[in-house]
Amino acid sequence: LLFVVGTVSCTLFLAVNGLYSASDDVIELTPTNFNKEVIQSESLWLVEFYAPWCGHCQRLTPEWKKAATALKGVVKVGAVDADKHQSLGGQYGVRGFPTIKIFGANKHKAEDYQGGRTSDAIVEAALSALRSLVKERLSGRSGGYSSGKQSRESGGGDKKDVIELTDDSFDKNVINSDDVWMVEFYAPWCGHCKNLEPEWAAAATEVKEQTKGKVKLAAVDATVNQMLAGRYGIRGFPTIKIFQKGEDPVDYDGGRTRSDIVARALDLFSDNAPPPELLEIISEDVLKTTCDAHQLCIISVLPHILDTGASGRNSYLDVMLKMAEKYKKKMWGWLWTEAGAQSDLESSLGIGGFGYPAMAAVNARKMKFALLKGSFSEQGINEFLRELSVGRGSTAPVGGGAFPKIHSVEPWDGKDGELPVEDDIDLSDVDLDDWDKDEL
Repeated sequence: LLFVVGTVSCTLFLAVNGLYSASDDVIELTPTNFNKEVIQSESLWLVEFYAPWCGHCQRLTPEWKKAATALKGVVKVGAVDADKHQSLGGQYGVRGFPTIKIFGANKHKAEDYQGGRTSDAIVEAALSALRSLVKERLSGRSGGYSSGKQSRESGGGDKKDVIELTDDSFDKNVINSDDVWMVEFYAPWCGHCKNLEPEWAAAATEVKEQTKGKVKLAAVDATVNQMLAGRYGIRGFPTIKIFQKGEDPVDYDGGRTRSDIVARALDLFSDNAPPPELLEIISEDVLKTTCDAHQLCIISVLPHILDTGASGRNSYLDVMLKMAEKYKKKMWGWLWTEAGAQSDLESSLGIGGFGYPAMAAVNARKMKFALLKGSFSEQGINEFLRELSVGRGSTAPVGGGAFPKIHSVEPWDGKDGELPVEDDIDLSDVDLDDWDKDEL
C-alpha cells in the first residue's frame, strides 16, 4: 500500500512540474511566487514561458537546463508553464511558445530574447545583459526596481498614478464614470495596507499605460472618509472594490501582488472594451496602420459582390464581427477586401484566384502568416484562431518578405453589385446566315 501511494504521489509531482522538476537548476515560477522571486529580486532573470505539449519547448528543455546550471549563482534562470498559468503569460504578452524574456534592471519592462535556442547562445545573451546591468549601476542608473525597493523601505512609493479619493470627490469621479475603477479602502496604521501600497502603486502605473487610462486604480483613507466607508460596509483593511458603470460594486478577492492586480485590471478592461473595428482595405494606410499596431491582423478576402450580393457579403462580415468580439482580449486587427481588389496582397498570402472566402492571420513584425484551412464559419474560424492563440498552426513567410503595393479603391457602398454597362452594338448590317456558314 505504501508503495502504491508513493508511486501515485510521484506521478502527480511530475505532472504538476511540467517539463522541469525540483532537481533542476531551473526555478519553476507561478503567479504565487513570480512577484517575490523575479520582480522583487536584484538579480538578472531569464524566464522561459512554455507549454508542456509544445514540441519546440520540449527540444529547448535540455538546453535551458544546461544554461541554468552554467549560470547558477550568476544569473537566475526560471520557467513558467504558461499553458497552466495563462494569466501570467498574458500579462507579459506571451502569444507563442516558447517565449523567453530577460528581466534586468527595470523588472517592469522585460526584454524579449531573440537569440538562438542552444545553451551557448542563451549563456552568451545572459552574460551580455549582465554586463549592461553592471554598467548601468556603475553610471548611477540603477534601474526601476531598486528605487522601488527604497520607497518600500521608507514607506513612501511612487504613487503618482494612484488617484486619492475622498467623501467629496468620490461620486463625481467614480459613479457613472465610463471607466472601470479599482478602489482600495485603507487605514494608515494597517500593516497589510503598507505591504500593499508599493504593489498598488506599481500596478496603477502599468494599468494606466496598458489600458490607456480606461481602468483606474484609486485609494480612500477610510479612517478619514467615514461616509464612504459606511456606505460600502468597509469592515477590514485593505478592502478593494471594483466599480463599473451601471453595476453594483463587487469585492476584489484576488492576489495582492502587482502582477495579480494588473492581470485582473486587464481582464476588466478587455471585458468592457468594444470589439475592434472591422475595416475594409481601401488604401495602403489602412493595412499598414492596422497591422503595425497589432500583434496579429486577421485579413479576409470575400467573394466578389456579384457572386454574393449584399446579403451574402453581410453574412460573412457578421461572422467576422462575432469572432472579433469573441477574441477582443487578444487585441488583434481585423480587415477585409473583395476578391481581385488587392490581387498582389492575395498572392503574397497564398490565396488568389479561387477558394473565396479566405482568411489569413498575419504577424507584420515577423512577416509570417497562417491560412484558414477549415470552413469560413464561426466554428471553422474559431478553431483556426484558437490554435493560433496557443502557438499552434503552420506558418509561412509573406511572399516577398513585405506587404506588396496596396491599391486605393472605393469603399463598398453596402449595395448589391451591378454588371458593367456594355456598349450597344448595331447588328443590322451583319448577315448572320453568312457568318454561320463561314464559321462552319
